[in-house]
Amino acid sequence: MTEPQHDPHAHHAHAGAAKAQPGGSLNRLAFTATLHCLSGCAVGEVLGMVLGTAAGFGNLQTIVLSVGLAFVFGYSFTMVPLLRSGLAIGVVLKLALAADTASIALMEVVDNLIMLVIPGAMDAHLGAPLFWGSLALSLVLAGAAAYPLNRWLISRGRGHAVVHEHHAH
Repeated sequence: MTEPQHDPHAHHAHAGAAKAQPGGSLNRLAFTATLHCLSGCAVGEVLGMVLGTAAGFGNLQTIVLSVGLAFVFGYSFTMVPLLRSGLAIGVVLKLALAADTASIALMEVVDNLIMLVIPGAMDAHLGAPLFWGSLALSLVLAGAAAYPLNRWLISRGRGHAVVHEHHAH
């Protein structure tokens, strides 16, 4: 498969259009980008916390597993549709890294800090409401923290703005 020609000015034109639109469109795009990243993070984070807790891992090992899986799923949620659209793996990987890295990193910092500061959350068993309530709260707060970052990135033609034009096709 050959890589399509990439016009370096194409995403700048798209970003300029996003800036020119009313704030509602930018807000909506930032919200959907945040939900997109949060979905991948949540799948990886929940899976990592469940696996780490079930395996009896310590907090550090569970967090490392959760963060790693959050990045894997977060990037995958961006990459799969782009690969299905026919883009080459190298292009897709660069787009996913550009679109998701800052958002996922911020979400993971916030999510794991919240889990660590809630007394007993990291030590709670899988059947405990404390485990699931803490995890749900931490993910909501992580998404809330990432929204302004995603909005700022998109308004400057970065973050999910670099893949938005590919998702639209």
